[in-house]
Amino acid sequence: MTTRHLAVRLHAAAARVLHRSARRAERGDVPGWVLITLMTAGLVSVLWVVAQDQLVALFREALASVRN
Repeated sequence: MTTRHLAVRLHAAAARVLHRSARRAERGDVPGWVLITLMTAGLVSVLWVVAQDQLVALFREALASVRN
């Protein structure tokens, strides 16, 4: 194998690796967004359980002030 042939093969291999990593970067961080969505839903659920009465009263007062 000549030096030129080896250089061509190495260049092709490097191009394939770079192309693969670029495709992965385009997909984004789906697991991160899933985790953020689940954590947000969990926080809302916890807040609702803890402060349900206060949140309902606050909502009713807001609707009453808009109607009047």
